[in-house]
Amino acid sequence: MLTHLADVALNVLAAPPTPGATPADLDPGAIEIPGLGFLVTQLLGWAKWALLVAGVLGMFICAGMMIMGRRNRSSTAVDGATGIPWVLGGLTLGAVAATVVGAVL
Repeated sequence: MLTHLADVALNVLAAPPTPGATPADLDPGAIEIPGLGFLVTQLLGWAKWALLVAGVLGMFICAGMMIMGRRNRSSTAVDGATGIPWVLGGLTLGAVAATVVGAVL
């Protein structure tokens, strides 16, 4: 695998620049590293599942704080209510992560 990677790198570096080439022509698409596709897909799937569990748990914690802080502990209820946007923000960021990274790269 390393020899293949070295051969590809040498071929790319040894190729003369194309006259009139634009930067878009020189930007290749993403290419999967041979043999790592399944592993990376599995790790991303685990991370997505962990975000799902953390999001549900975070919402439950916020709801519990709001319920327990209803009487004579208003600061607890306020802390629970102010945690909701943070949970939703984290879930939103996790949901759009692939799209944002794809748009930047």
